[in-house]
Amino acid sequence: MTIQIADSARVSPLADIEDSVRGTRIVVGAHSVIDSFVKVKPAGGSGDLIIGAHVVINSGCVLYTGQGIQIGNHVAIAANCTFAPVNHAYKDKSRLIREQGFLPGKGGIVIEDDVWIGANCVLLDGTILRRGCVLGAGSVVRGELSAYIVYAGQPLRVVGERQ
Repeated sequence: MTIQIADSARVSPLADIEDSVRGTRIVVGAHSVIDSFVKVKPAGGSGDLIIGAHVVINSGCVLYTGQGIQIGNHVAIAANCTFAPVNHAYKDKSRLIREQGFLPGKGGIVIEDDVWIGANCVLLDGTILRRGCVLGAGSVVRGELSAYIVYAGQPLRVVGERQ
């Protein structure tokens, strides 16, 4: 089995964590909470989902493992966020998109320690959230966000700094 959940972690019986057929590891760290209606789907690659200690993932979040997701310690993820470290191939118009597979990865998603992600955010392949940053509700992210900076909006912009 490729799902490892720490004894002190709490995973709602209404969460849906699919085991991988490709060998992707799914690890949930100590004292972490995965709320009801969170969906973890190993799809689009063979990357691992590693969730650190004291992480809270609220209802309605969807995490595709794709090229991998690493979540540090003491991270708060609000409701209805989508983590998509994968990109469909689509250029060949003579073939259906769903038949074209996936593009090469851009490094997956990395979330360092002490990060807060607001509700309804979308994190795409290649996203890096550095330590202590804050992501406002409804933001879409691809790329690296600096430590201890507050970001919001679409397009994403700096709206503050943690002191």
